[in-house]
Amino acid sequence: MSAHAHDHDHDDSECSIPVFDSRELVVREDIMTRAKELANLITTTDEVAMFQKAEKLIQTHPKVQELITTIKKKQKELVAFQTTFKNQAMVDKIEAEIAELQDEIDTMPIVQQFQQSQVDVNYMLQSIISVVRDIVAEKIDVEAATPAEAPEECD
Repeated sequence: MSAHAHDHDHDDSECSIPVFDSRELVVREDIMTRAKELANLITTTDEVAMFQKAEKLIQTHPKVQELITTIKKKQKELVAFQTTFKNQAMVDKIEAEIAELQDEIDTMPIVQQFQQSQVDVNYMLQSIISVVRDIVAEKIDVEAATPAEAPEECD
């Protein structure tokens, strides 16, 4: 074993491939710089702007905030009736009240706009991840590599 600060297996032959623990992998600085540039570009998209606007509207909308506060209160009551009082009739009643409040929130246009903006941002991020994954996969077809492709002096 070589004497240095990280812990992975070394074979001192010429064609050894170090095995890294994922916690010790360091991404090249230029790649991290580009990743940060991409992240900053993503934050300038229309999808992110719509999400931020919708989020701010939700956070400052009195009726939405009132309903959220009421749901949180009901959820605490629900836990009390489930655990402390063990009263299934009240649990059922409170669950129905919470569902009704949640339906009221979910049908509000401002909330629907916020939820749609979440979906849009998530779709955009998943699309970007897919493009990166597909391009990397084209360049290095890991699944096609077989032991027979290794140089003969490596065993």
